Amino acid sequence: MKEIVVATKNEGKLREIKNLLEDLGFKVTSLKDYPHAPEIVEDGKTFAQNAIKKAVTIAFYTKKLVMGEDSGIEIKALNNRPGIYSARYSGADATDEKNNRKLLRELKGVPLTRRQARYRCFIALVDPNGFLKVVCGSCPGLIATRPSGKNGFGYDPLFIIPRYKKTFGEIDPAIKAKISHRAKALEKVKKVLQEY
Repeated sequence: MKEIVVATKNEGKLREIKNLLEDLGFKVTSLKDYPHAPEIVEDGKTFAQNAIKKAVTIAFYTKKLVMGEDSGIEIKALNNRPGIYSARYSGADATDEKNNRKLLRELKGVPLTRRQARYRCFIALVDPNGFLKVVCGSCPGLIATRPSGKNGFGYDPLFIIPRYKKTFGEIDPAIKAKISHRAKALEKVKKVLQEY
């Protein structure tokens, strides 16, 4: 069985990626399976740069096919912030809860009609032989005025999908697995992996 290493320690991301790739017959491992892998400093200026850096670093270390992923949320009223800083938006000791609280503080007084946002996901596939492919996906929505729902992670309890009038925190995970930014990027990854 071919192995693909996902360059992440984020359990939520890993779970979503495993579920979306399960029918391809790859053994999906992560940085938890490689505890001595080099630390990756996410200092890219874009999601794509960070995804490529993760994938290249871990591909050279493991000598295997690696998926590097970087994603986040962009809010129009905040000039597309937090963007690449989504995971650490509230500082060095950021948690999902602290990030969500900061976001709500910054959007205080902004009406729902002006809270357009989009989740974005960039995935780089790299192997030690020089194979490199980058794909992306995005999902539009609105930012709620308060968190709702327990599903998902990150900004999911605040991210409203207008078509469903629910947040990703409330929506059935099976629906999220079809419409999310990561799902759209992983659909493209599937095609690349089938050819690979």
